[in-house]
Amino acid sequence: MRIELQDELKDLKVKSKDALPPAAVKVFAADAERAEENAERDKFAQVGSTIEEFTLADANGGETTLSSLVADGPAVLVFYRGGWCPYCNVALRAYQRDLLPELNRRGVRLAAISPQVPDGSLSTKETNELEYAVLSDVGNVVARGLGITFQPSAQVRAAQSGLGLDLGERNGTGEWELPHPAVVVVDTDRTIRFLDVHPDYTTRTAPEQVLAALR
Repeated sequence: MRIELQDELKDLKVKSKDALPPAAVKVFAADAERAEENAERDKFAQVGSTIEEFTLADANGGETTLSSLVADGPAVLVFYRGGWCPYCNVALRAYQRDLLPELNRRGVRLAAISPQVPDGSLSTKETNELEYAVLSDVGNVVARGLGITFQPSAQVRAAQSGLGLDLGERNGTGEWELPHPAVVVVDTDRTIRFLDVHPDYTTRTAPEQVLAALR
């Protein structure tokens, strides 16, 4: 029986309440709700705009350009917060399972992008057994160009630090800037054909939405 991504995310949300300290659960829940309500959506890139060419380090020690991703057709770019985020890992595995086979049949490339350093990308790729490109947007240059970055609140930073998570170190810049989870379908001319941003990081774009956008 196929497990839907949204069901997996809901199940994780329930389990997280038991796995984390109550104070942290309260902070993270309030933050997700606040982000959904107060996200600066007017800054998000629009369908029809173009993405600047980029060159990003990949998890295997090489580099990947946007032009190479769209050389033979459209590409799907998945922006995620980092391998430390359990919701991201659930989504990345779901895209591997439910999206990648169809993309391969269509000749569409898939790439996951986060601000973590390449070692973190490698760990994410290996831990989740991902067969698609995992890229490092150190400094959030690409994500910021799409208008989807934000700064975690002081309360969230304190809660994450209390759990031993230093995002400044994970991102290699000392900065705690993150991208909102998002999926972008970009055409061969670097034009955005689909953009779905999730300020509430406990929700994600369904594989079916991506396939519908490609159709």
